[in-house]
Amino acid sequence: MQLMSTNFLDIDDEQTNTKEFPHTVISQIPEREKIKHTLVGSTKAVMGTIRVLHQLGYAQIGDWSPLLPTENPGEVISILIRSISVQ
Repeated sequence: MQLMSTNFLDIDDEQTNTKEFPHTVISQIPEREKIKHTLVGSTKAVMGTIRVLHQLGYAQIGDWSPLLPTENPGEVISILIRSISVQ
């Protein structure tokens, strides 16, 4: 009976093309791009949407910018900036 280890070829480092490996790995990494989510509405609507997105596991409540008033009475804005994979 022949041992399994004798079935494998011994490959020495000079025979493998190690210079191409990093390029292969880098080309498989997707590019990242920033995206901005903007919520504009009443304080109640914006906070409610932020809570729903948190419950869905999309973003932590603290990831959103503080609520800032817009030039329209009773309206606020909050922004979330995320980095996403782009292919």
